[in-house]
Amino acid sequence: MATPHISAEPGDFAPAVLMPGDPKRAARIAEQLLDEPRLVSDVRGIGGYTGLHQGKPLSVMASGMGQPSLSIYATELFTQFGVERIIRVGTAGGLAADTRAGDVVIAIGAHTDSSINEKLCPGINFSATASWALLSAAVKAAGDDPRVKVGPVVSRDLFYGNTPEQVKRLAELGTLGVEMEAAALYGIAANLHKEALAVLTISDHLFDSSQDMSPAERETNFQKSLELAVAAALS
Repeated sequence: MATPHISAEPGDFAPAVLMPGDPKRAARIAEQLLDEPRLVSDVRGIGGYTGLHQGKPLSVMASGMGQPSLSIYATELFTQFGVERIIRVGTAGGLAADTRAGDVVIAIGAHTDSSINEKLCPGINFSATASWALLSAAVKAAGDDPRVKVGPVVSRDLFYGNTPEQVKRLAELGTLGVEMEAAALYGIAANLHKEALAVLTISDHLFDSSQDMSPAERETNFQKSLELAVAAALS
């Protein structure tokens, strides 16, 4: 049955969902990947689409921006609509010296400054990690492409106002990029015994602004990450 945030019915979503943040990007992905995509939900302009990709059922739905927004949609998809796997397809700011705009990061785990996962196991700093089956499928699909990196990211609550010292330290600790959703997705999936992965395109670099993509490029330059996300979703 429909929820306050998703107007679909049971069976409207495929077991695997690709989840960009931007509703416009979700519509574009659905048009590109799905045979005869069907709009199954459009509450608050957050579109959800279902169709077939190479003969297999696949859905696409936007999450909105930030961990609280994603948490609503991911929780409802997992608990009310029979979804088993959610793969976030989004952008991240580069942190590591060897990442450049256009590179793809497969996020093995996600640090966070949010308290969103603290209730999962009180007294423990929960480690938010990807599902191994999805991670390994994406890595296998990437092959030896040097522009695909595998490692941790950080999911921040603030887009503005992060301290340079902390950003520098995260880079020193091997963090590849900064974004705003993966840690919550990984925590929800672990709590509900589902599968999750984030495959992210580096859209800019926090230590080199000359690499920054334009707004138009941020919306369209994600083909490689999309290929890897699909490989994981349908594995």
